[in-house]
Amino acid sequence: MTQSVTPWLWAIFTVIAAFMQTLRNAMQRELTAKLGTVGATHVRFLFGFPFVIAFLLGVMLTTGASLPRPGLLFWPWAVLGAFAQVAATALMLAAMGERSFVVTIAYIKTEPIQVAVFGLLFLGDVLTLPMMTAIVVATAGVVIMSTKRGGMIGGIRPTLIGLASGGMFALSAIGFRGGILDLALPNYVMAATFTLTVGIAMQAVVLSVYLALRNPAVMFAILRAWKPSLSAGFAGAVASQFWFLAFALATAASVRTLALIEVLFAQLVARFAFGQRTSAREVLGMLLVVAGVALLLWAY
Repeated sequence: MTQSVTPWLWAIFTVIAAFMQTLRNAMQRELTAKLGTVGATHVRFLFGFPFVIAFLLGVMLTTGASLPRPGLLFWPWAVLGAFAQVAATALMLAAMGERSFVVTIAYIKTEPIQVAVFGLLFLGDVLTLPMMTAIVVATAGVVIMSTKRGGMIGGIRPTLIGLASGGMFALSAIGFRGGILDLALPNYVMAATFTLTVGIAMQAVVLSVYLALRNPAVMFAILRAWKPSLSAGFAGAVASQFWFLAFALATAASVRTLALIEVLFAQLVARFAFGQRTSAREVLGMLLVVAGVALLLWAY
């Protein structure tokens, strides 16, 4: 599935996905105040779903590919990816409510080490020593950004929430990559887009039913806030499309390590959108992230 494509294509997909996800995170952070954590989480799936359907139809029309027929093993992977992502997004937004935008992203971006372990255990994704070194260096960068003298910034609660969010994102990445690989299609774009469509459909339906039954007021609030929600849904759908394309071409650990450049994008958003300043420690952390990403690309 990956032999006939440009080796660097996964890296390009990852950079685009990281940038779009940063924009979506900023949009969702603003929506949390209006809709609450669950409501803002649902925006990503409910308003992203129409765009994902459009992506799938576009792939079918432009490539002539038909819809795949997934086997039984595809569905556990898709369920794991979909609902680990729901939990990860909710935890991320909860952490953002307690800490700065940049520091929250830094906590979450301890994810690559967990992805490397899960990928080896569940998918057999083997990493070379230079790749593992790159993961450790880049992750050290985000940990440095999250600390100060005397301990983690903001206390133990946001730290644990952020780390748990990173763990759920790690499981989500493994689940979705597992689903893509299980399809074993020669057209990696169709494999990625179909898996994304199945995942976001499950997320949108389950969360819509949950909110309609347990908290219909939030569901109505989401619909009333359709304009900002549509923008967040579009950014999320584009980000997800490129994440899945990258997962189809490279190990989840490699993709999520390169995705640490989202910390740099988050810093730009925080500075210009939220007026938050960058400390010397955060600069050092970002330099380590850049060094780790550079080492990863060299290792490839």
